[in-house]
Amino acid sequence: MDQKENRKIRLTKMVLQDSLIELMKTKPILSITIKDICELADMSRSTFYAHYNDQYDLLRQIEKETLAYFENMLNMYNDKLNRKDITQMLEEMLTYIANNSNSIQVLLSENGDISFQKKIFQHFINNKQVTKYFSVEQKGNEDYYSVFLIHGAIGLVQHWLKNSASMPVPQLAKMLIMWTE
Repeated sequence: MDQKENRKIRLTKMVLQDSLIELMKTKPILSITIKDICELADMSRSTFYAHYNDQYDLLRQIEKETLAYFENMLNMYNDKLNRKDITQMLEEMLTYIANNSNSIQVLLSENGDISFQKKIFQHFINNKQVTKYFSVEQKGNEDYYSVFLIHGAIGLVQHWLKNSASMPVPQLAKMLIMWTE
């Protein structure tokens, strides 16, 4: 496959993903049909099926790409427990969220798949880097503290996105860091 064809495939997938996200702003995935997605994307059903099995497969791909970003970011900062590095990691994650606010807000909304929200939560809870950071501050209570902070952080990000990410990223990152102190 040549580069032009790869670019065309990426563009097609992006338009289909954007169309699904746009539809999910007003209705849950259960109410969205492939016909709805194709009409909004101005593409044929055969084009859709060339890339995805159904609307759930398309949603899972969006979710998978989002989770992969967070996993890569956590791995990049592996074994860095100082405040400066953690703040930098949070700022990079929040910048990613702000840059992808359209899709992430929908994924974390009531129209999104609740299992995705659980996956994000589990992803952070199961990450050794996150629990190591909390254990530095909370000997013996890391599990409870981690659950509390991660749920709070996700809720804060949801609120931030609903308010058009009006708080600057560094200020929000600082707020999240303050919770751990």
